[in-house]
Amino acid sequence: MAGSTTKKAVIRRYERESLAGYVNPASFLQPEGVELLSEEGNVSSVPYTEIKTIAFVRDFEVPAAPVRSVFNTRPKMEGLWVSLQLRDGEVMEGILPNNLLQLEHYGFTVIPPDPFSNTQRIFVPRAGLRSIQVLGVIGSARNRRKPKPAPKDQPSLFDE
Repeated sequence: MAGSTTKKAVIRRYERESLAGYVNPASFLQPEGVELLSEEGNVSSVPYTEIKTIAFVRDFEVPAAPVRSVFNTRPKMEGLWVSLQLRDGEVMEGILPNNLLQLEHYGFTVIPPDPFSNTQRIFVPRAGLRSIQVLGVIGSARNRRKPKPAPKDQPSLFDE
């Protein structure tokens, strides 16, 4: 693994147990799969077809599966509000950046509905998706309201 900056991640797989370890955010997405450094120090490559999600977590001891997988109300943070349907039928929602240049070739990184949980971001590979649907655009520049101009005929309080 190149570089020294690594993030804690838990890889949830479809047919096998989850893997916990460290990934380099700049280079973990390889053509053949995801490069993971285990807690024991072993480097392995996990194929995209085996991966359900990769959860970037604060702590390994807390479960990596998000407690809440959908938003209770319309989200407040800026971006694309999306619904992801995984191969096994599981549905989860998240926020994608509203910048198409930030989309990865191998999948999508979303912010989960509960930003204060153990899971900070979730990467879902394209091979693990059945569908992805945009539910809304939050914080679009077109929809921002302009402040109303002050009325001209109203006298101010301290006019002389």
